[in-house]
Amino acid sequence: MIKEYKTIKDVVGPLMLVEGVEGVKYDEIVEIVQSNGEIRRGKVLEIEKDKALVQLFESAQGLEIATSKARFLGKSQQLNVSEDMLGRVFDGLGNPRDDGAPIIPKKSMDINGEPINPAARDYPNEFIQTGISAIDGLNTLVRGQKLPVFSMSGLPHANLAAQIAHQAKVLGKNDKFAVVFCAIGITFEEAEFFMEDFKKTGAIERSVMFVNLANDPAIERISTPRMALTCAEYLAFELGMHVLVIMTDITNYAEALREISAARKEVPGRRGYPGYMYTDLASLYERAGRIKGKEGSITQIPILTMPEDDKTHPIPDLTGYITEGQIILSRELFKKGINPPIDVLPSLSRLKDKGIGKGKTREDHSDTMNQLFSAYARGKEAKELATILGESALTDSDKIFAKFAVEFEKRYINQGYEENRSIEQTLNIGWELLSMLPVEELKRIRIEYIQKYLKKKS
Repeated sequence: MIKEYKTIKDVVGPLMLVEGVEGVKYDEIVEIVQSNGEIRRGKVLEIEKDKALVQLFESAQGLEIATSKARFLGKSQQLNVSEDMLGRVFDGLGNPRDDGAPIIPKKSMDINGEPINPAARDYPNEFIQTGISAIDGLNTLVRGQKLPVFSMSGLPHANLAAQIAHQAKVLGKNDKFAVVFCAIGITFEEAEFFMEDFKKTGAIERSVMFVNLANDPAIERISTPRMALTCAEYLAFELGMHVLVIMTDITNYAEALREISAARKEVPGRRGYPGYMYTDLASLYERAGRIKGKEGSITQIPILTMPEDDKTHPIPDLTGYITEGQIILSRELFKKGINPPIDVLPSLSRLKDKGIGKGKTREDHSDTMNQLFSAYARGKEAKELATILGESALTDSDKIFAKFAVEFEKRYINQGYEENRSIEQTLNIGWELLSMLPVEELKRIRIEYIQKYLKKKS
């Protein structure tokens, strides 16, 4: 039921106070109608007795509250959805940004989504090929998983996101695959990069893009990932598609959360972020998954830049608690010219064992993954020892592993942003690298796999 009030009392920045309201609910959409017919939109942030605090989606500049009226629409923010959204670009509020026609909706969905019943969740266990060896071979992404990328300021996470978006696919199935790309608080140049890359690679045809720019209002930044996830839920659970949701940058989302919390004069938590940030982030990340009896799935790759390169900062810290692992980018590898600069040792996919092996990737995947991890870690230790004590302090075995670490970075991790490797190519490169080591050092691989796959150089 729509209710109108002419009792707008105060506007401070993006916040507006309406008095004398009745039956108004939290998160309800509000239209502010001015005397000249212009309409601005907002939503209810807080209710106290007969007062409603409204957060404006747009700037309050030029708003004449004396002659304006607040119209409460009796419903929360919704997104009009249809399969025609594929190939389109929208802003953070779900309006077309690509000069195309408005979507003719099949239905309207609440952007806050509906929680998935834990008993109805299906366990993620199907491999998604990203075409990137450091992910596919060592930190495997599984359908229905949420696997964040922890980046640092100045590192090429945008290139990595674009690469995953146009290369990712589910192997061995003819199921429909879609990408929902959600850009939060990015610059105009970054937005242009993503849109041009998606068009150039043809990824736009199977993608839906939601783009929120850095100069858009903070409240829109809060809505953008929810819009994207609502679209993903429609494609996955109504149309039976496998949807990969890439969200960048979660740090911008958390900053908007802090800005709005400060405007509401809430008691701050760690580093000024609201105490409910964990719950708020969980309400986004937990919308990934599979549901028993439904064909589709939602897999999430949230990307965040760690402030001050600090893994213990509240944003990566809380994200790590909620999600199933993390892919960490390395400034050191980036300086060496290795792209994508994925630091495989501290990176982790907690579900990798569920999506690999015979019938999914290849029988030798698990053994070679463990051996590559072990050999690379030993090689890095040997290189650090050489830095401190000199190469003469290394044993012959140490020298072999140090050389292995160099080649591993150069040939396995480094592949650029254009090369799309199949899982077979990734595993074969792994075996080529392992052939540098003495056979007796391959203690983590079964003998039959060594006999079948290892080709020693003469």
